[in-house]
Amino acid sequence: RKKMKLAVYGKGGIGKSTTSCNISVALTKRGKKVLQIGCDPKHDSTFTLTGLLVPTIIDVLQEKDYHYENVWPEDVIYQGFGGVDCVEAGGPPAGAGCGGYVVGETVKLLKELNAFDNYDIILFDVLGDVVCGGFSSPLNYANYCLIITDNGFDALFASNRIAVSVREKARTHQIRLAGLVGNRTSKRDLIDKYIETVPIPVLEILPLIEDVRISRVKGKTLFEMAQNDSSLNYICDYYLNIADQILAKPEGVVPKLLPDRDLFTLLSDFYLNTNVSDTPVNKDILELITL
Repeated sequence: RKKMKLAVYGKGGIGKSTTSCNISVALTKRGKKVLQIGCDPKHDSTFTLTGLLVPTIIDVLQEKDYHYENVWPEDVIYQGFGGVDCVEAGGPPAGAGCGGYVVGETVKLLKELNAFDNYDIILFDVLGDVVCGGFSSPLNYANYCLIITDNGFDALFASNRIAVSVREKARTHQIRLAGLVGNRTSKRDLIDKYIETVPIPVLEILPLIEDVRISRVKGKTLFEMAQNDSSLNYICDYYLNIADQILAKPEGVVPKLLPDRDLFTLLSDFYLNTNVSDTPVNKDILELITL
């Protein structure tokens, strides 16, 4: 079975896991068998699919006294809404150990278990920014990276660092950047300013929708909520559009290199030369970038 591997990254708190879960369900709606792997020590990537915090690979290994040979796929794979299978890597206690190392070992264990063989799509939902080699390890296996962002300074700064990581990995691996997904934003002017300098496809822009936030609290995808409320179907269409573009196997890009200082200059010029500084949030950003 020929499979596609997709690594989803984005600034912490941007709605990456909620978006990942809805994309996973959208892919199953298109007839694909999907495995979503949560690569975050908080182990809450698949909460919206399962409605609970499933036992992590680290939990299972502790129960097995770290005898990898005693771990079976059914010990770590849980089925979520829409038939999406779910795995959580987990990690060490807060302030102890290396979460990035656990992510790398999770991928290694699942490969050894041949757990990938029964799926059309493997989706890695990875911790925020690429901060170390462990958290970048899904890029070693993925065909595509998808970055979740918004129209703000911090999210685009994180997006650029992820893009730099994709560029570096593309030297030796098959990875390509499929594109950006703008989440929880009614505007895209800053996104457009960024992609003028670093050409990256924009797959979708999702407006700020309260039902998306509520879905996370309820532990349900928008697709599950829409079963009892047809007014939510239009939100599902955003995710179906993203899924269709991914399934079309886009060429993807190797991102252009934009150093951090150049990005600061680009975004600060945008804020200084437009009227976006009218709101309190943007005034705070303006103070930051003009220090």
